[in-house]
Amino acid sequence: MKIKRTHNCGELRKEHKDESIALNGWVENYRDYGGVTFIDLTDRWGLTQIVFDPSISGEVHKIAQSLRSQDVIAVSGKVTSRPEGMANDKLDTGEIEVYVTELEVLNKSKTPPFDIHHAEDVNQEARLKYRFLDLRGHHLQQNMIFRSRVTNIIRNFFINNEFVEIETPILTKATPEGARDYLVPSRVNEGKFFALPQSPQLFKQSLMISGFDRYFQIARCFRDEDLRADRQPEFTQVDLEMAFVDQDDVMAVIENLFEVLFKEVFNKDLKLPLPRMTYDQAMLEYGKDAPDLRFGLKIVELSDVFKDSGFGVFANAIADGGFVRAINIKNGVDSLSRKDLDEMTPFVKTYRAKGAAWIKVNEDGPQSPIVKFFKGGEIEALYEKMGAETGDVLVFIADKESVVCQSLGALRLHFAKKLNLIDENELNLSWVVDFPMFEKDSDGNPTPTHHPFTAPKPEDVDKLDEDVFAVKSNAYDIILNGSEAGGGSVRIHDNEMQQKIFSLLGIDEEEAREKFGFLLEALQYGAPPHGGLALGLDRIIMLFLKAESIREVIAFPKTQKATCLMTDAPGDVSAEQLEELCIESTVELED
Repeated sequence: MKIKRTHNCGELRKEHKDESIALNGWVENYRDYGGVTFIDLTDRWGLTQIVFDPSISGEVHKIAQSLRSQDVIAVSGKVTSRPEGMANDKLDTGEIEVYVTELEVLNKSKTPPFDIHHAEDVNQEARLKYRFLDLRGHHLQQNMIFRSRVTNIIRNFFINNEFVEIETPILTKATPEGARDYLVPSRVNEGKFFALPQSPQLFKQSLMISGFDRYFQIARCFRDEDLRADRQPEFTQVDLEMAFVDQDDVMAVIENLFEVLFKEVFNKDLKLPLPRMTYDQAMLEYGKDAPDLRFGLKIVELSDVFKDSGFGVFANAIADGGFVRAINIKNGVDSLSRKDLDEMTPFVKTYRAKGAAWIKVNEDGPQSPIVKFFKGGEIEALYEKMGAETGDVLVFIADKESVVCQSLGALRLHFAKKLNLIDENELNLSWVVDFPMFEKDSDGNPTPTHHPFTAPKPEDVDKLDEDVFAVKSNAYDIILNGSEAGGGSVRIHDNEMQQKIFSLLGIDEEEAREKFGFLLEALQYGAPPHGGLALGLDRIIMLFLKAESIREVIAFPKTQKATCLMTDAPGDVSAEQLEELCIESTVELED
């Protein structure tokens, strides 16, 4: 390589006029006007128009005519102003162009399988197979650069606040944390397996016992679970833990972190403290534990209005221990068709609801197939509780609580999108606190809502011996635009309490020692009160960029089936490799 760049392709401006410079980069496109060849040269910093004029160098111009998209070249030449009226105000370099005097072709490219710089509409499989080309496009490059910037702001914030960055093991022991582990066979310990960490949970608690007081890590984590738009088998979380703290201390640090991010990334002031609501309030008013607060459509409890209703669907649901709840779509009469309302029933069946009811609040009275069954006074009580006004549409679900919450939570978001109620430019942060400590598994037994190391709220400790499902935990989630951006808790730092929680979960002492022995041992050597939180870095970047999928903010993501189309991973291994690991495959592979 003879010609080494003096500037990058996004750097040159009008003040560089008449300078002799050198650029390196990729040919984006090629144009020929009146015998003069124009090429857009790109790198990760931007684009510069370069000009090959045969009157300056016929030999260089001849070579330039053979260049095509994605060829790699080096050029030197002189910066000139673009002719009057030819400036491109959409480009940072749009006022100049470079007349080339010397050209070096560094590498030729095959014809790309798709237009790299307009790949948004290209088949997803093609983009993932040729990810090395997809990443050359401006859109993904800017996403990765943005991610790098945000990650560095986060790292600097924690270092400036006396946190110590410590790496924890990737090869560790399998522990039950809610998802399947990725297992790694050990060659030197026959029949034994490592597990890739679902989180650094046990290690960061151990670091608090070790006296580091404030730990953080940009941690790689792994979960073998079914994937969706905002989930990948390997992901990155901002992991932190603090000693001698309570819930408010941890939440304050996270609020300060987001205050810095909002200011440095978006030049916005974040109003603190962030709003908080309890888990019970979130489920009642929004139908989910990660509520989107960018719009209204709050859910209203109506069981007291309809407990003796003449409409059997409502009355029977309440009599069976269920609930009747509704949302008020303001001015919905003008914006929703009968078809929109009829389509609610198949929509909510996805959430196990039998159907959805509606009432249009018209000037001449309520319009709905169900109002003829109402008793006297029900409409008046309903209107008052719902704040109903002429032009509104009331939407109801009657069923057991989990079905009502899921159905109305989904309908709330569905209508908000349909009626453009969401300000897509808003970044809305809030906290949800006081989660249940336990949920019921399929057999009705307690299972941890978060993980088995979360401490109960002090005022609920006595309930552990009475009604475990009434116990609230010292857990907290931070919510960004209706998605969980991170979650954490105050941990159990007392060995006896930890053993008690294991016992309630059906984990006896022997199993506890086998799975969590080193933590239980460590808790007996002066464990301080401690708590922490983990932020989903991939998801936060996705929400910050308003990306459709988490794949748009990860350099080399997996498909929905957890495969890498670029590398063909996971792949077959030889029989010799399996034998060396003392593993025998039950899958018949092709020769």
